[in-house]
Amino acid sequence: MSRVALDLGFIQIYWYSIMILFGLLVGLSVIYKEMKKQKVNIEFFTNLAFYTVILGIIGARIYYVLFNLDYYKNNVLEIFEIWNGGLAIHGGIILGGLFALFYCHKHKVNTYRILDICVVGLIIAQAIGRWGNFFNQEAYGILTTKEHLLSLHIPLFIVNGMNIGGNFYHPTFLYESIWNMLGFILLLLIRKYVKKLKTGQLTGIYFIWYSLGRFPIEGMRTDSLMLGNLRVAQIVSLILLISGIILIIVRQKNKKARYYYEVSTK
Repeated sequence: MSRVALDLGFIQIYWYSIMILFGLLVGLSVIYKEMKKQKVNIEFFTNLAFYTVILGIIGARIYYVLFNLDYYKNNVLEIFEIWNGGLAIHGGIILGGLFALFYCHKHKVNTYRILDICVVGLIIAQAIGRWGNFFNQEAYGILTTKEHLLSLHIPLFIVNGMNIGGNFYHPTFLYESIWNMLGFILLLLIRKYVKKLKTGQLTGIYFIWYSLGRFPIEGMRTDSLMLGNLRVAQIVSLILLISGIILIIVRQKNKKARYYYEVSTK
């Protein structure tokens, strides 16, 4: 399976880059549609999206490089080769999220509402972006057999793509992609039908849902970022899970917290 989608001679376009870009475009379109519905200033959205995406990608790369510093300190130029993979979503969430908090505060916009709008687009972007790992043959799980993968009713082209070096591996990228897709549907349904949803609670649900899936899936991966004997993604997942629960409870008890369906974003 080729990692290159298009070879123009002077430049190669990788499937990894295409899937990341496609995920971003779909995610941003979902966010834009809801921002427009919520009467958020379009200029505010455009600037927020532009800088958050850039900083999110930078944060995802820095996060990955920091936990592989022994390798990159001897291969400095490879730090910039993001088409080869190596974007850690938790790093993107941290840096992109911090900028979003700053930007909302600067413009006196309801931060919780904006985060609630953004996480729905974020999780679908994650679901699509994971397919970049498939084409790069990375983020796969433990050893298994072709027969076992077929018994899970996994499409044959994915099973064949998990034949790496003559061995078959669990397509953990697929497991997480499906989990995120289900999360996207869940968030859409909650946003539509839970009329007493307070701002910030949808973000809390995103933290909980994503972490509940990422934690066990990460345990199957063979390329986890490590902190000693601990998998970094599992540590962060636990932190996000607890944060999500606290956020939901605190926002529910806050009598001044606005409901998501109130029109004003102030």
